[in-house]
Amino acid sequence: MRVAALIFDVFGTCVDWRTSVAREVAAVLPSVDATGFATAWRAEYDPAMARIRDGGRGYVALDDLHRENLHRVAAAFGATAPDTLSHAWERLDPWPDVVPGLSALKRAHIIAPCSNGSIALMTRLARHAGLPWDCILGADIARDYKPKPEVYLAACAALRLSPDRVMMVAAHNDDLVAARAAGLLTAFVPRPLEHGPGQTSDLAAAADWDVVAADFMDLCQRLSP
Repeated sequence: MRVAALIFDVFGTCVDWRTSVAREVAAVLPSVDATGFATAWRAEYDPAMARIRDGGRGYVALDDLHRENLHRVAAAFGATAPDTLSHAWERLDPWPDVVPGLSALKRAHIIAPCSNGSIALMTRLARHAGLPWDCILGADIARDYKPKPEVYLAACAALRLSPDRVMMVAAHNDDLVAARAAGLLTAFVPRPLEHGPGQTSDLAAAADWDVVAADFMDLCQRLSP
């Protein structure tokens, strides 16, 4: 493998959205089930993007989708949420291996997010979590959402690298299916607590990905010459 750049899924792969969003919800809406609220809010994520991927709506940045979904979920919980709560997605904490792992990977590779989050969201999240990206790639560059191939290919094009020089790193098998179909290399890193202690999905690699690693430090070791 001639890996020049690694691009990363962020929500779930790099950061613990469930615990972090629940903490923010509890601080603003103390009367609701904060973890249930966070889970329900995340559940609105893919349907909102699907309308854009399917052409039923023009490109709308995830910041705005998060805000729209916030109010939909708050109403379902019988609460009223301030718009400012949507910034919770900019204050997600990294998994323990992520910052040291990214710092080690960066010594030999370009590293960047390939997230459905906007450039603004990813920049603020990187500042909060200490994620040492070289640049910000993803949905805003492509004006579309994963798993559309245009998102992965736009990241490669922005780096002026062919897809076979770029590795997509994710804790979600479906993300890697789409990346491989677009010609990228793939690495699976499980996050068995992303959805809490009862998680049943993405506990193991579902295909023969180019690399399967226990965490980001292990990924760095596996990519070392």
